[in-house]
Amino acid sequence: MREYVIVTDSCCDFSQDLIRDLDLTVIPLSVQLGEDRFRNCPDEAPESHVFYTRLSRGEPAQTSAPNVEEFKDCFLPFLRQGKDVLYLGFSSGLSGTYHNGAMAAEELQEEFPEAKVITVDTLCASMGQGLLVDLAVQEKRKGKDIEAVRDFVRETIPHLCHWFTVGDLSQLRRGGRLSAGKAIVGNLLNIKPVLHVDDQGHLVPMESAKGRKKSIEALLKHMEESAIDPQNQRIYISHGDCLDEARALAAMIQERLHVVSVTIGDVGPVIGAHSGLGTLALFFLGTQR
Repeated sequence: MREYVIVTDSCCDFSQDLIRDLDLTVIPLSVQLGEDRFRNCPDEAPESHVFYTRLSRGEPAQTSAPNVEEFKDCFLPFLRQGKDVLYLGFSSGLSGTYHNGAMAAEELQEEFPEAKVITVDTLCASMGQGLLVDLAVQEKRKGKDIEAVRDFVRETIPHLCHWFTVGDLSQLRRGGRLSAGKAIVGNLLNIKPVLHVDDQGHLVPMESAKGRKKSIEALLKHMEESAIDPQNQRIYISHGDCLDEARALAAMIQERLHVVSVTIGDVGPVIGAHSGLGTLALFFLGTQR
C-alpha cells in the first residue's frame, strides 16, 4: 500500500494544535476585511475577537478560494515523494474551493499516472468539515488504504449533521442569504434563525426561535432527535466569539446525552464573514442531515 496524506482546506476551522495532532495539510482560503487581506491560517489571520469586533462594526468582508495553481503547489511535494493525496474539500454548495481542488487533482493525475490523487466534496462546512476530516484520519490510523478512507467519507457525509444559529441577521443580509426586510424585522423582534447544511451542501434556514436561549436549545433538540449512539460520539461545537455560550451548550449536551467528548473551536474568518458575530454551531453524526 502506497503512503498517502490527507489534505483539507481552512474552512474546517481547525486550530493549529488540531492540525498538528491529526497530521493534516491545510490549504488556506483568503479574506479581505476592510483594507486588510490575509490568508485564513494561524500565522496570518487576526485573533478571533479582533476579527468579529471589526466585522460587527460594519467593515466589509469578502472571501476567496485558493486557485488551481495554489492547489497544485500544495499537492505536488507529496506526489514527488511518491505519496498519494486524498483531498477533503469545503462544500461545493457554498464555495468554488472544491472545484479548484478537483481541477488541480485532475491535471496532476495526468502528470503522475502512477499516483492516486483523490478528491471528495464533503458538502460540509466549519467544524462539520473538521469532524469528517477527523473521522477520516482515525480510519487511516486503523491502517485503511486511501480508497477505503474515501469510501468511508462518502458513506459518512449524509449523516454529518450541521445545526447552527446566529447572533443577529445583519451578516446573513450582507452576504445575500437573507433579504434586508426580513433581517430588519427579525432583529427588531429578536427572531433567531436555526439553520443547517443540507444534503447538497447548501445553507438552509429550517425554523425560527424567539430569542437566543431558545435558538440554542433548538440545536440540542435536533441532536436529541437524530444523533446516532450519542454516548459513543465525539462532537464538535464552533462559535463566533461567544465562547461562554458554546461551553454552556457543551455542558447541556454532556448532561443529557453523555457524549464521549466535545471539542470547541472558533468559527474562522471565512465562515464568520458570512455568518457573523454570535454564530453557534453544533456538529454530530445523525440518522440523516
